[in-house]
Amino acid sequence: MGKVVLVTGVARQLGGRFVRRIQRDPDVERVVAVDAVPPEHRLGGAEFVRADIRQPTIAKVLAEHDVDTVVHMDVTGTALGAGGRTSVKETNVIGTMQLLGACQKSPRIKRLVIKSSTSVYGSAPRDPAVFTETTPPKSLPSGGFAKDAVEVEGYVRGFARRRPDVAVCVLRFANILGPCADSPLAEYLSLPVLPTVFGYDPRLQFVHEDDVIDVLRIASREPRRATLNSGTFNVAGDGVLLLSQCARRLGRPTVPVLLPAVTWVGQALRTVGVTDFSPEQIRLLTHGRVVSTVQMRETLGFAPRFTTAETFADFARSRGPGLLPPESLAGAVDRVAARLTTSTRERA
Repeated sequence: MGKVVLVTGVARQLGGRFVRRIQRDPDVERVVAVDAVPPEHRLGGAEFVRADIRQPTIAKVLAEHDVDTVVHMDVTGTALGAGGRTSVKETNVIGTMQLLGACQKSPRIKRLVIKSSTSVYGSAPRDPAVFTETTPPKSLPSGGFAKDAVEVEGYVRGFARRRPDVAVCVLRFANILGPCADSPLAEYLSLPVLPTVFGYDPRLQFVHEDDVIDVLRIASREPRRATLNSGTFNVAGDGVLLLSQCARRLGRPTVPVLLPAVTWVGQALRTVGVTDFSPEQIRLLTHGRVVSTVQMRETLGFAPRFTTAETFADFARSRGPGLLPPESLAGAVDRVAARLTTSTRERA
């Protein structure tokens, strides 16, 4: 008898891809794919169950299908279809609470994998250069998806204390990018002109969609040692990119905005439905965030195939050319920088 894996959030492209991939694992007997709306993509041989994880009926799904492994991917920052921010928060927080309650009552559950985010660390001016999994945030996120992720992880820790027999793995992903990325940051980077915060050039990390699928597979497998695939792990590609580098590689001009006025720009963008320019998004694009991936490599045993730069390059290709040729834009920026440097030296 192989494992019976239940996956949430399968109506999204990333969830659908994971469902199709996990079916090919030799130790997996069946995959139960769950979402409140039918997916528009195929799920292979998985059994789709239309269920809202915000409702207690999710407990019946676990029991009826003899599920022993749960991969919770329905924690996200963007709405699906016509749903708004309220719907997203309810699914993230209330949905997770209902799912964990169902898992707690199920004696068959042996493994729980949670898709979380490095946004739980927040973004603040006095942040450390690199966050480890045990680094406390200088300023907890006050709203948006980042706050949802903090609440979700709090409920997961409570579940782990109540069910010590269940192996719990929390994966804190850096900004996920790729051809099918649908995150708030991907929406922002797809704008024809990028509003930035004047005087700031934040460091950013990315993880490729393909690497997300691979690490989820590792986390959901039975480890050789009981504690190997348990715990909390940062997941990101090697290296960092500055926001200015991202803009040049996309061929998109930037419009620096004074920090007090950034909130107005965010409100305007949300009004026209262009992107979710939340306060936490603004803080990320002001102060940036970099995390350590030592535990991911040494304990979880996962090495990403894509670096941060390679991940961004694949994303940029999928978005097509920007308003300006990247080579010309980079050359112009370099010439301006060289002139400024020369002028400074002459005055000195």
